Amino acid sequence: MAFRTSISRYQASGPAPVISIDSRRTGESHAAWSLLEIERPGHRSEPLGILLVDEASDNLTRRLRPAVDFADLEEQAVDILELLGEDLAAKAQEMGGARLLASLEDSLSGFFRISDRTRITYSGDPRRQVDRLFDEYVDSTVLPYVTHFPKYALRAAATKFGEGMSGEVEEWLRAPEGLRLSEDHFAVRVVGRSMEPLIPDGALCLFRANVRGTRQGKRVLIEKFDENDFSARYTVKRYTSKKVQAGDAGGEDAGWEHSMIRLEPLNPEFEAFELSPDAFRVIGEFVEVLES
Repeated sequence: MAFRTSISRYQASGPAPVISIDSRRTGESHAAWSLLEIERPGHRSEPLGILLVDEASDNLTRRLRPAVDFADLEEQAVDILELLGEDLAAKAQEMGGARLLASLEDSLSGFFRISDRTRITYSGDPRRQVDRLFDEYVDSTVLPYVTHFPKYALRAAATKFGEGMSGEVEEWLRAPEGLRLSEDHFAVRVVGRSMEPLIPDGALCLFRANVRGTRQGKRVLIEKFDENDFSARYTVKRYTSKKVQAGDAGGEDAGWEHSMIRLEPLNPEFEAFELSPDAFRVIGEFVEVLES
């Protein structure tokens, strides 16, 4: 590895703790994680990131601080940090996550240190588990819409992004790496099977409000105005529409209007339905599943 000659092994003191996490979701996974730190002469060690290996898949999930956080280091060290994430991912793909951790423990020297592995049981997406560990052991700073985005209840999201009012934030979640955050991003849990397999029942999903451009073919979170049943008032569906020329078809000032808006499920067990434009509103566009 490009950084192998600049890392040293670190032995953590005391017994390895077992971390208990949210067990609302069914199904449990087992993993081991390590804390990667930077060691500089004359400075306290600084946490760099979390490396987690799932025992069943042997996959590595990681979260590292950006190299810009260590801009005071020498240029060569900063260059190493910029390549570190991709280097770790490539090596884990090549040799497996567990072997990678063992290799780091046995051969690192100098610039880095790595803790003993801590075994945990977790549920949900390993990325979310790594983010929790990162917030606890590496960097707990929450920078709204820079490093984190809000999680809302469905009604709060509708209030915030539909009615222009303040919605109560349940939790601030760390953004996936590579995502360019804006104040339009938010997360909610989606209940129901109509969008399976893309969105599993109960999945935590990331959305973007203020949908720009055409909505055609997009997966959108909508609110139906005439629905009093809360469980049916909010839904995610694929948006399709047809437009016809408004007014006099031969007139120069004729515009376009919706003749039909059709909201389609992905799961064939459910039926599509049509709504008039004034019977609902689009709260946000689906971006990705964060945790299933």
